[in-house]
Amino acid sequence: MATAELYLIRHGLAGEHGSYPNDDERPLTEEGKKKTREIAKRLLDLELNFDLILTSPLVRARQTADILLKVGLSKKLEEASYLAPGGSIDAWLEWLRSQQQAHFCLALVGHEPGLSEWAEILLWGKSRGALTLKKAGVIGMSLPETSSPVGSSSLFWLTPPRFLLG
Repeated sequence: MATAELYLIRHGLAGEHGSYPNDDERPLTEEGKKKTREIAKRLLDLELNFDLILTSPLVRARQTADILLKVGLSKKLEEASYLAPGGSIDAWLEWLRSQQQAHFCLALVGHEPGLSEWAEILLWGKSRGALTLKKAGVIGMSLPETSSPVGSSSLFWLTPPRFLLG
């Protein structure tokens, strides 16, 4: 298995829940787009560069991932259904095991509570309900090189968006 630097990024501020007939199509608000762009530029200023951005296919997550891409944080973007609400960390772990790179930097763009639950599983082996990722917030983790990342990953960054905004 590859060793990875993993960034879990929650989508930006989106339209009000319940205000769209199909919640999958709920987009970022104009304020959400603006703040997400500012945060993406700040991440670039911090010299982050993702080998790949994997995103939930839902509109608000895809728009967030597109902003990260346009700002220059990566040259490669793919949709992954397991990042949608209710998605399976096991499907992502299977994908991760298939990666052949010696080291890579990966961003996952998705939703709550899924991203926080995934972080807890990677850190502690199970979800404890202790972490909450704010909209456009970032969790940074190091995944181990030789063992399963479940319960053996290391947290190096948990940032609410307000610390990244000018």
